Amino acid sequence: MRARNYDAILLDLDGTLVDESDRIHPHTLAALRAASVQGVRVMIATGRSELATIPVVEQLGIAHPAVVFNGAALWCPSKRRLIEERVLSERTLGRLLRFGLERGLMTVAMCEGIKYATSPRNDAEWSALRDMTAVEYVEPERMQRLRAMRVTFFSDVHARSDDVAAELESAVNQPLYVTHFPLGCLPHHRDSKLLVCDVHPPCRGKAEALRWLLDEHAVAPQRVVAIGDAGNDVPMLTAAGLGCAMGNSYPEALAVADRVLGTCDSGTIGELVTELFLQA
Repeated sequence: MRARNYDAILLDLDGTLVDESDRIHPHTLAALRAASVQGVRVMIATGRSELATIPVVEQLGIAHPAVVFNGAALWCPSKRRLIEERVLSERTLGRLLRFGLERGLMTVAMCEGIKYATSPRNDAEWSALRDMTAVEYVEPERMQRLRAMRVTFFSDVHARSDDVAAELESAVNQPLYVTHFPLGCLPHHRDSKLLVCDVHPPCRGKAEALRWLLDEHAVAPQRVVAIGDAGNDVPMLTAAGLGCAMGNSYPEALAVADRVLGTCDSGTIGELVTELFLQA
């Protein structure tokens, strides 16, 4: 087999590796497993919690750690636990909870193995949480001393998700890593008008995966392929040697991509993996 130019591949989940039914295309699945056998490090890098990521990791059947919570944590399939985590300080968490309370925003604090949410007040908010696993409904005061890796706000009072993020960062005035998007961009929430703002401790976002590969396996960023479709994928797309955006990507991802692939319901990732890692 010819010498390869890359040694690792990073994969976003929603809109990238999995379709709307959370399934990996058979051709892509076979190609990724074959590449792993050849020594390629195959890693998931997602904004999902570890609980929501585990089923896809198990479907993939590859034992490399997965970056979860947009870079705030690393979940190991072999050890069945987080092997890295960054948590929000008590001071920052208090300011975030106050922000949500003062503006009347449904708030979710996410920890390892469980999520704590303020009670939904209408059908839109109940629907927003319907896919979340291990949710417990509590008063905001119960969240104050949590080891939270993310606080998520749902807004129906802002015009754009950018506005939620800008107002939050100004009000909280602490080092944070913030991502945001309209909930309607997710497959199971197409009709939702809610806006989502996710707040994490300071980190490099999904580019934490490149740091892990370099530190643990001496894989330099220029020898990494990253594939994604949204704004929260930009840190890893720009840091990787080859950043690929899906054909169904949002403008932020398309703007920084070195290459544009097909859509997430096709075997386009499998074709790329075959081209880069499996051809003789």
